[in-house]
Amino acid sequence: MSLRVRPTTATLVTATDDVPESPKPQLPPSPSLSQRAISQTLTSTAQLANLLPTGTLLALQLLTPIFTNNGSCDAATRPMTFILLAFLATACFLASFTDSYKSSNGQVFYGFATFKGMRLFDYETAVATGSGLPDLSKFRLKFIDWIHAVLTAFVLVALALRDKNVLNCFYPRPSHETQEVLDIVPLGIGLMCSLLFVIFPTRRHGIGYPVTQGH
Repeated sequence: MSLRVRPTTATLVTATDDVPESPKPQLPPSPSLSQRAISQTLTSTAQLANLLPTGTLLALQLLTPIFTNNGSCDAATRPMTFILLAFLATACFLASFTDSYKSSNGQVFYGFATFKGMRLFDYETAVATGSGLPDLSKFRLKFIDWIHAVLTAFVLVALALRDKNVLNCFYPRPSHETQEVLDIVPLGIGLMCSLLFVIFPTRRHGIGYPVTQGH
């Protein structure tokens, strides 16, 4: 008897399991109107730095990391940081009362504005140049100078409150309410000062500010 081999039929099994789709990259959400407003306000606040004397702004950027120990203040560095900020704010305040003029030979002479005129810091050298002194009485102190002095001090405070080293020094673990104040107050100061600087412009070119010919 012969054995016949039955032909085996291979059953093709098709995979019915669905292949998991690769996750689609999520696009970042578009910033809301309030976020865009805050971003624009921060930009305008940063631009207010141009209204500060160059030396004080540079000192703020260079010295705060050193005085605050990169934001890790202790009982010794915290009062020293406060003294530094008070000194820089005072320097901004006093610099608003300084002015300068450029002589015909290109020399620049600085002075301090008073109610009677400008008192030159180096009066004898200015006279010895022989180029002639301008009418110093036109540089006398005005009410707008006091406005600018207060505004520049506020601008420095606003920039200091935006510095993370200063915030970590004085407010290492702020509460929710305190954090809201720290976020809003510098923005409010920046908007107020930017508006007042436009309304009350100044022609002074004191210490730390650019000097124009004939001023």
